[in-house]
Amino acid sequence: MAENSFFIDSDKLSEKALERKHRLEQEPSCRTNHMEYMEGMERITSDIRDKVISEMNRYDYDSYTAEDVKRALAGERCTVEDLKALLSPAAAPFLEQMARKAKLETSRHFGNTVYIFTPLYIANYCENYCIYCGFNCYNDIQRKKLTFEEIEKEMKVIADSGIEEILMLTGESRRMSDVRYIGEACKLAAGYFKNVGLEIYPVNTDEYRYLHECGADYVTVFQETYDSDKYETLHLMGHKRVFPYRFEAQERALMGGMRGVGFSALLGLADFRKDALASALHVYYLQRKYPHAEYSLSCPRLRPIINNDKINPLDVHEKELCQVLCAYRIFLPFVGITVSSREQKHFRDGIVKIAATKVSAGVSTGIGDHESKYKGEKASDSGDEQFEISDDRSFDEMYQDVLGEGLQPVLNDYVYV
Repeated sequence: MAENSFFIDSDKLSEKALERKHRLEQEPSCRTNHMEYMEGMERITSDIRDKVISEMNRYDYDSYTAEDVKRALAGERCTVEDLKALLSPAAAPFLEQMARKAKLETSRHFGNTVYIFTPLYIANYCENYCIYCGFNCYNDIQRKKLTFEEIEKEMKVIADSGIEEILMLTGESRRMSDVRYIGEACKLAAGYFKNVGLEIYPVNTDEYRYLHECGADYVTVFQETYDSDKYETLHLMGHKRVFPYRFEAQERALMGGMRGVGFSALLGLADFRKDALASALHVYYLQRKYPHAEYSLSCPRLRPIINNDKINPLDVHEKELCQVLCAYRIFLPFVGITVSSREQKHFRDGIVKIAATKVSAGVSTGIGDHESKYKGEKASDSGDEQFEISDDRSFDEMYQDVLGEGLQPVLNDYVYV
């Protein structure tokens, strides 16, 4: 089978598969060129990637001073240069001032509200070898793909809890979770939820258009890291290895009619300051090109995964994460900011009062176990999780805690006609 469609069928890795895994890790010459599109990948005409990467590569964050930070905080409009100052080490002593300014911007554009949603993983089969991900094709985990009956059962359990927005996720396997399968899941979701998001493998414009017609409202794609050299060492095999195709996913989604798009780098994979800058600029330039769309940013950190106890967010601490989120809010005041269940309760409770506008609740990153999580019943046949979460509050607990912080939880604010 060709490298770009590689798939491991057996639960245990064969000797041949283990040999190939070792070669990919030890011999870069065995890997495909991560900057070359594979067969079937759509190429679009866009200058966004060049703008973002050139700005990131020029970013010398150690060159910024306290005076640069003060100037950024004093201005009414945050420029790209101001953003660079706010993400720099020089801004660390000004975190309190940044938080005050971020809180003001959040209140001005989002009021006193916090949106609540939940993710639903419907499959964890994957054809990529990403060394930091629990779903990667060489990781010996319990694989599962939900049937449509099982998907609807999970959705009913979630909807009965009161949640009105769902984010559906799959592993990155076209073979096991093809676009038609995802489209049928979207049709089911549209019957239970007011807002349907997708976090799946990147697809072409016509496929995004089909998924939107099936009921999907927005698409989130993690670039993971914008450092293409580091990206190459982390994504050793599969479609995800192709850096430019992944980068252009959000633009293809907008070209396909999606209402909104989400962006993220996984902080801790590479230089987090440069990745944070690139994420914000990716939004910024697309927002100028497609002003009608809705945009959101996430800011996750590395979390432990099954069969790998060495993956931890050791170099991006909560103060740095708070700095990034505040800088995002000041630079992009209209953009939604999601803080995931990867973070601990105390951090999430604090950041929603400053910069974040959206949180997940009732989270499971496993496959087919919402009934056990929500109803206390044992999951008889579930798939393993993608990563470990830190905040496992239920929807009811999150709703009450948001109220307790003096904020208004929001489940949906769209009017459908």
